[in-house]
Amino acid sequence: METTQEIVQAVQAAGVTGAGGAGFPTYVKFQAKAEVVIANGAECEPLTHVDKQLLIHHAPEVIAGLRAAMQSTGAAQGILGVKGKFKELITQLRQQLAGSSDITIAELGNFYPAGDEQVLVYDVLERVVPEGGLPIDVGCVVQNIETLYNVDAALQGQPVTHKFITIIGAVRQPVTVRVPIGVSLREVVALAGGVTTPDPVILDGGAMMGEVVSDLEQPVTKRTKMLLVLPYEHQLSVKRRTPRTVFDSQAIASCDQCYLCTDYCPRHAQGHAIQPHKLILLLASGVPLTDAQMAGAMLCCECRTCNYACPVHLSPGDIALNIKRDLVREGLKNPYHRTTEVDPYRDYRRVPMTRLVNRLDLAKYDVPAPLTAVPHPPYTRVELKMRQHIGMPAAPVVTVGDHVQQGDLVGEIIKGGMGAPVHASIDGVVRSVTYEAIVIEAN
Repeated sequence: METTQEIVQAVQAAGVTGAGGAGFPTYVKFQAKAEVVIANGAECEPLTHVDKQLLIHHAPEVIAGLRAAMQSTGAAQGILGVKGKFKELITQLRQQLAGSSDITIAELGNFYPAGDEQVLVYDVLERVVPEGGLPIDVGCVVQNIETLYNVDAALQGQPVTHKFITIIGAVRQPVTVRVPIGVSLREVVALAGGVTTPDPVILDGGAMMGEVVSDLEQPVTKRTKMLLVLPYEHQLSVKRRTPRTVFDSQAIASCDQCYLCTDYCPRHAQGHAIQPHKLILLLASGVPLTDAQMAGAMLCCECRTCNYACPVHLSPGDIALNIKRDLVREGLKNPYHRTTEVDPYRDYRRVPMTRLVNRLDLAKYDVPAPLTAVPHPPYTRVELKMRQHIGMPAAPVVTVGDHVQQGDLVGEIIKGGMGAPVHASIDGVVRSVTYEAIVIEAN
């Protein structure tokens, strides 16, 4: 059995980062001391399938990664969070855990955003993460399912070189696939048989938190998890393409301060000082975006649940997100750090996933996307970004003309900084090296 130091070192050397969110370097979380490690299998975004498919096909690896996380953090308890509607999967997992007392399964509701880590921590443990805080503030570490799969691989000496991605929507064959990091998004979409709509709009990350792909030649990173392909005229396509000035002016003109966006905000329901309706009021009042009154936007978790709640189809979530980004650019810090209590009506303001899917006009795309072993196409080129994670970008350690093999280190953590190394995802020759990216072409 590895020691804590050995686990941390292996996870760090393998370049393991959060595979389903911001890309936080996992070795940093593994150095914390926690009471509980929660494996987040909630599949927060509508239509995503990666977590479920990994649990169906690779449960032993995920469970081994969870136990490694528990050992590293000193946690006596592991909890595997899975939506209760997946009865067959839960039965399979209970069989995998038969006789184990250290790991239990928490059956989660089928609502959005069940996978928000602060929502998850309260649902599982009834602990409220403080404003602007992290689960570790209440004794928890939360890890994505794919991240735990990668942790187990790291302990076998295998660095992160591939990514699991769901491709769904207006495609011929919705699938979940495993591809080398650095291949183009165009190549990934092709694995689903191509698109079935002219001039498609592709959301990287999903319907609620995803952003429009501006260039299909962009590479897959460690954070790519879902590509949702939509017709150009689909409501989500239209909303994501709408300029900020337009939805700001629409909100100023039309918001009647009904409070529903705030009622449904999952962080407000935790007692946190974010009120999307008030942000719109302040915007309409001409208050500078960097004014202290706007600071509640710093607590936005970017889930856009408030967009769903708006009865006149405004975009309070996008407004809050943009204000948050403005505040960050100005270097302003979140002033809210209170320990709060949940709203007593919290559980009655869930957003049922089925209703959300229908509201977003995605029901016809709500189909299986099984993990599929695709034929190995001749991946001839990968572009490996040096910043695929929170923290400092990796520093290149190769030069043009070097021959590398899959798994070789090509970018290392800058000394004294927080980051994650980057490894070659195919065999080939280094053709380009910059501080932003390394390009490898197959032999």
